[in-house]
Amino acid sequence: MNSTATDATDATDATDATDATDATDATDAPDVTDASDPTAATAEKAAPDAPDAPDAPDAPDAPDAPDEPDAPDGVDVSRRRWPRVLGALLAVALIATGGALYAEGRQLRDTPATANLALTDAAATTRVTGDVSSALGKIFSYGPGATAATRAAAKEVLAGKALQQYAALFGQVERQSADQKLTLTTEVVRAGVTRLTASSAHLLVFLDQVYERRGRAPTTASAQLTVTAELREGRWWIVEIGST
Repeated sequence: MNSTATDATDATDATDATDATDATDATDAPDVTDASDPTAATAEKAAPDAPDAPDAPDAPDAPDAPDEPDAPDGVDVSRRRWPRVLGALLAVALIATGGALYAEGRQLRDTPATANLALTDAAATTRVTGDVSSALGKIFSYGPGATAATRAAAKEVLAGKALQQYAALFGQVERQSADQKLTLTTEVVRAGVTRLTASSAHLLVFLDQVYERRGRAPTTASAQLTVTAELREGRWWIVEIGST
């Protein structure tokens, strides 16, 4: 009996201990519902979700131009200014060159050489040469009985200093011509205009003069004169005569 009761008591204690242990394990173990279901996991692995349809690929963007390496701000500003500076310098150079050429052209036009109409106006040169040559032939040609005509001709072609000089000398010429029966014939063989303007002319004149005296053979002499003439009332007047 006592043995049976002891066994029963031990069995009861064992049962209680087991129950307490199970209760403790139940409390410590995680909920079954929280644990992953191995079947569900297997199913998910067996049948994965269908992948979404891929989006249509976007058109590729045009490649950007390669960026130039950044330059320091000072260098960049300098590069931007250079074209403007060069353009300004070129404009200044062109203006300066044009001004210099214009000034040089004005100087060339205003030089004595270009102002000398004898180099550019052939008609005016021919006219003054003819008028002066004709006048010299008249005033330096005379005979014993024709001095009065010569004096009158001088008053029509001479003026100013030339007329005064001629009047002072022609009195002697008249006396010689009358006493020696002298005849003088003057011919202009060459005349050149050294300078000509609209109102004045300077000439170099070469003369051949033939002297004839009664009872003697004619003699010939050459003379060279400088002549200054002025244009008055449409005619060239000799205003100064010099010898060279």
